[in-house]
Amino acid sequence: MFLGLFGLLLLAWLISFVVLHVSSALIHLLLLFAVASFIIHLFSGSKRDASA
Repeated sequence: MFLGLFGLLLLAWLISFVVLHVSSALIHLLLLFAVASFIIHLFSGSKRDASA
């Protein structure tokens, strides 16, 4: 879930920054949320039981 959110937010940031040439600080919050989502995904890992 977080990996999909990361991709969506990163894509929204790229489109907004490159296509629309938005240079406000608010657009960089999308990048910040995307990176935070990716880090949460990395540290949360898989919740599956490894005893199988």
